[in-house]
Amino acid sequence: MNSLRVRIGVLGIALLAGALAPGAAQAATAPPTSFPSFPSFSSSPPSPPSTPTVEEQRLDLAVPREILRRSGFDSVAPGLARALERARSYAQARRIVRQEGAALWRRAVDRAQGRGRDRGDLSRDDDRPLYWARLGMTRDLRAWEPAFGLSARGRAALLDVLERTSRGQTDIRYPGKGVRRILVTGFDPFTLDRDIRISNPSGASALALDGTVVRTSHGPARIETAVFPVRWEDFARGTVERTLRPYLDEVDLFTTVSQGRVGRFDVERTNGAWRGGFPDNDDVSRTETVPVADPASQPQWTTTTLPYAAITAARTGRFPVYDHTEVTEVPAGGTQPVVRPDGPTPGSTARAGGGGDYLSNEIAYRATLLRDRLGLHDRLPGGHVHTPVLQFGAGNTTEVTDPEFVRNRVDIIDQVRAIVTVAADAGFRR
Repeated sequence: MNSLRVRIGVLGIALLAGALAPGAAQAATAPPTSFPSFPSFSSSPPSPPSTPTVEEQRLDLAVPREILRRSGFDSVAPGLARALERARSYAQARRIVRQEGAALWRRAVDRAQGRGRDRGDLSRDDDRPLYWARLGMTRDLRAWEPAFGLSARGRAALLDVLERTSRGQTDIRYPGKGVRRILVTGFDPFTLDRDIRISNPSGASALALDGTVVRTSHGPARIETAVFPVRWEDFARGTVERTLRPYLDEVDLFTTVSQGRVGRFDVERTNGAWRGGFPDNDDVSRTETVPVADPASQPQWTTTTLPYAAITAARTGRFPVYDHTEVTEVPAGGTQPVVRPDGPTPGSTARAGGGGDYLSNEIAYRATLLRDRLGLHDRLPGGHVHTPVLQFGAGNTTEVTDPEFVRNRVDIIDQVRAIVTVAADAGFRR
């Protein structure tokens, strides 16, 4: 069990109930005198040929087609393809991609919040139409051959624009004075080769909460959200830092959110600087230290500054909420991983944080490291929350939805909202 915990991590256990690695607490690192910039997609090596990615190839399976048809989102990718056919220059194509990507995000948010005009019988809180529609768009853009010519680097930049706009990463907008600011992130579905029907309640929560206002004892607070891919390479290229850095010094609280253990929420205390190798949505594995800018100042552990005691004590919904403190480390002077129920020991090397050794741990590590490097550790509440695994009803092994599946997702979304509100009540400075 311990070796499995080290290897898999939380984000990769959605259908492996209980096989997971955990987290705890350690002092923050001092911010460097200057904060290095992160690489962008547009300056990365050219993208591969126009062959669909592993992730995009799943679009040809029956379940994604059914989800798109039953949500009305089957028109999204064809709409982008038609618009691109009218492009007569790269600048025009870039404008089209930006508009279409942003429109998909707004359409998904509107649908989740009951404003959409999409017809279909999938519940409005479903995050899967956004996921599959985006992949249809990226696949078509990857294969598009305009008359004016398109370099590999130019195509990669267009794909980057589409990814960022359709994930809400460029749509974070806060009002002026008088309203507190909260930033919440979610993830795409993952482990799709185990169950292609899977949904991610963290992504569904991001759609349901984007642009909403919660009432706290400190006054109203506006929540803005974004969604991230389940791909190692995107994280190595700095997608988390590029998205969050402009806002961390402006917000009053942030939390990254992902799907974790069966039947429970967890507030993760400690995040580790280790990638455990579980395959991502493109079937790519990475086993290494989390790659960040300025690795010489990189700590092995970062900690939550969320008010975990208040969150776990509050009645936020039907799922229990735990202060999760377990980690896996290689102790100072040791050679083998050891599970520590109460957090890391001094000088140890990370092998799994509270969120395991997959991308949920990594986004928590990157976000909290960014917080600390910006000098915000002592004044910005932030960390990671794991939701329960979203489960289908008993006996459902083929249908894309069922009443229990919908109820579970709605309850998780409502509890994420309640947890964020409690965190704001306890964590905001008056």
